Amino acid sequence: MPTLTIDGRQVDAPDGSTVIQAAETLGIFIPRYCYHPGLSIAGNCRICLVEVEKNPKLQIACNTPVATGMVVHTRSDKAEDGRRAVLEFLLANHPLDCPVCDQSGECDLQNFYMNFGLYHPRFREQKVKKKKAVAIGTHVMLDQERCILCSRCVRFTDEISRTGEFGIFNRGDRAELALYPGQRLDNPYSGNVVDICPVGALTDRDFRFKARVWYLSSAPTLCNGCAQGCNVDIHYVLDRPHLNDGARILRMKPRFNADVNQWWMCDAGRYGFGWIDKGRLTKVRHRGADSNWEQAIAAATTELAELGSNGAGSRLGVIASSQLSNEELFLIREIFQRALGGHVTASFPIPVGDSDDFLIKADKSPNTLGAAVLGLSGPGVPDAGSIVAAALQGRIDVLWVFGHDLTKLVEEAKLEELSRKLRLFVFSGTTENPTVTWSHWVLPTAAYVEKDGTFVNCHGRIQRIGRVFPALPDSREDWTLLLEISRRLNHPLAGRAPHEIFLELAKAEAPFAGLSYEQIGCHGAPLALPAGVRSGQADLSAEARSAKAEGGTKPAAGTAGS
Repeated sequence: MPTLTIDGRQVDAPDGSTVIQAAETLGIFIPRYCYHPGLSIAGNCRICLVEVEKNPKLQIACNTPVATGMVVHTRSDKAEDGRRAVLEFLLANHPLDCPVCDQSGECDLQNFYMNFGLYHPRFREQKVKKKKAVAIGTHVMLDQERCILCSRCVRFTDEISRTGEFGIFNRGDRAELALYPGQRLDNPYSGNVVDICPVGALTDRDFRFKARVWYLSSAPTLCNGCAQGCNVDIHYVLDRPHLNDGARILRMKPRFNADVNQWWMCDAGRYGFGWIDKGRLTKVRHRGADSNWEQAIAAATTELAELGSNGAGSRLGVIASSQLSNEELFLIREIFQRALGGHVTASFPIPVGDSDDFLIKADKSPNTLGAAVLGLSGPGVPDAGSIVAAALQGRIDVLWVFGHDLTKLVEEAKLEELSRKLRLFVFSGTTENPTVTWSHWVLPTAAYVEKDGTFVNCHGRIQRIGRVFPALPDSREDWTLLLEISRRLNHPLAGRAPHEIFLELAKAEAPFAGLSYEQIGCHGAPLALPAGVRSGQADLSAEARSAKAEGGTKPAAGTAGS
């Protein structure tokens, strides 16, 4: 392992690593445009110049291998002058678009110019004109004049998405980035080229002109679009409701996690957040009329208490959702199944979705494996279809549905029949759907980014969701609702916050034993899962792939068929 000195500090670096990588282990940032840790090394932007003693010329840190005894200066006058010269060339034909460019405020051309540029421009010639504001795909806009030809997007489509849409054409100052003839940037990971573009050449058509980046707040969370559980940052605005029809979330960006999604995410997850701000339930309702939480909880607990006191728990059915956190599923199990003796399931027909061998999973629920670990899905667990059938047959008096639209199981006329037959029909969830219309009580609950908790992804990794911002004014987190119900039923549960509920869960379930939110951290932790749970997940994925190949929808094992 070579030992070298960078800016007066010694560091041991692995064989084959480069100066820029060794510097990062010391916390030394060397400017870069073309270099990206997830892509091959191109070495074409030259902005990462450093001075290496006994070498007469400046070297590019991204492609200079480390060697024992090497002495590197990243901030010497010679290195700074070299970078300043490179920057001057890069900006020679660059348009003065900063006031109207979406990248302004997070642009490395701006940042590096202010950090070490500040030269007196000498370019007096006419700038080369190229194409501007070209929609090259559903999600991406190209401005050729702003491109500095770093080739990150070219390498991404060649090496990561393996779709090869981009190329660099022509020579000299006429060189330009474009798509190959007849191509369109519509691969499932196209939005990532916007993330890795260091300037304003590739911008997001969905985010374009919505807000200046300095107005955005950011918080870490997970994507709930499928069982992969990609780590993301949500960028949002809470204090400018007059913009974007009051939508709080403006964009979603991938957050690095080496064990889950690295630097990337799919377009379906990136642009699938609209439901969080649109079509939300905002009021408690009783048979179509506005009501309040006190009346709703009182009515629900009265019926539940009567079932419990009469030993009639078998006449209670609960359909939970694998969109709920582990903490909430644990509370549902403890209250409705173990305390009241009801039929509880999180097994619901899973629509066959797109999948690939990279990040996109056919299972479009983020916590299917968590529900299986808690015993709410899998062999021996009644599926949602059987519970609805029992209710239609009069064998269930109280039905509580968490988030699901039952018209995916039965026609809407059957929901009307359920509404007539059941003594209590509760829907708690986030968005409007046909089941809401026929429920006796409708309880608006928080979206997953409005509460804390954990999901278990398809690889058995438990990860924190993280509360991004508060719930809507009349909505409640499911866990607060469940704790209130347990208290009124005289079955109080330990824990008054998600992290405390998780500690109780960890005591009760061996796969979670010894874990806490602190140990899970921001990148998650692997669970020691029972073999049966893992094989069940493998079977689920296999069935989903088989159904997709057959061109139809096939319920996963343990779910209700049509």
